[in-house]
Amino acid sequence: MASGSTAMGIPADISALSPLTPNAWLRYELVKDMFPPGISDVLEVGCGQGALGVRLAQRYNYLGVEPDQASWAVASQRISAAGRGEVRNVSVQDLGDDRFDLVCAFEVLEHIDDDAAALKAWASRLRTPGWLLLSVPAHQDRYGPADELVGHFRRYDPAAMTALLTGCGFTEIQLRQYGFPLGYLLEAGRNLIARRRLAAAAATSAAERTAGSGRLLQPSGGPRATAARWGTAPFRVVQRAFPNTGTGLLALARLDGRLPQP
Repeated sequence: MASGSTAMGIPADISALSPLTPNAWLRYELVKDMFPPGISDVLEVGCGQGALGVRLAQRYNYLGVEPDQASWAVASQRISAAGRGEVRNVSVQDLGDDRFDLVCAFEVLEHIDDDAAALKAWASRLRTPGWLLLSVPAHQDRYGPADELVGHFRRYDPAAMTALLTGCGFTEIQLRQYGFPLGYLLEAGRNLIARRRLAAAAATSAAERTAGSGRLLQPSGGPRATAARWGTAPFRVVQRAFPNTGTGLLALARLDGRLPQP
């Protein structure tokens, strides 16, 4: 894996190489400041097409894993072009004895039926002390057509996330909601699109929907990506004033001591 970098900014060519969706821009605005100091080796579970992974690889020794071959192919190309990091077309269970300072998973946990087992498996990949950084859709009462379309089993209320992480052996839990106010409009748009697509997706399994979720609505560059970047800029600032409001939930937690059993 490539050597880490302490640079906090992301070069303009990286943004062009790996465009983010509007919601991912809102998320990244906070995620980039949540990494604890002293982190070197980072594992991203379910890295999708690598848009965030390219950015993390500029700062850390980065490894991403992505089981969906189509998404992995895009991520691998982007990571290679950026010149740092590595992406493997495997699952976490296939990583051998590799251990990391931080494991992150963005919009992944809600796709897994047994989320506690997944968290314990991810924890087993951490050195101790080590850190876990997650993002998930917030508030179960907002579960809607877009969640169903992409294979979500659930959304997470802050109290439920705290209880889940505590039960899996994590401490020093920090939660932050994001996305106010733009996230609500984006979610409404996704739900509108999903209502039209659900009938066609009825014959597919949750696993198939999950595999395709990393490709859904992803910008490939050009005007759409530019609009997402600059159109979200003011909202990325505004959301910081509302840390307990939004459609997304971020969680940072520490693992210190005996690893929980997967």
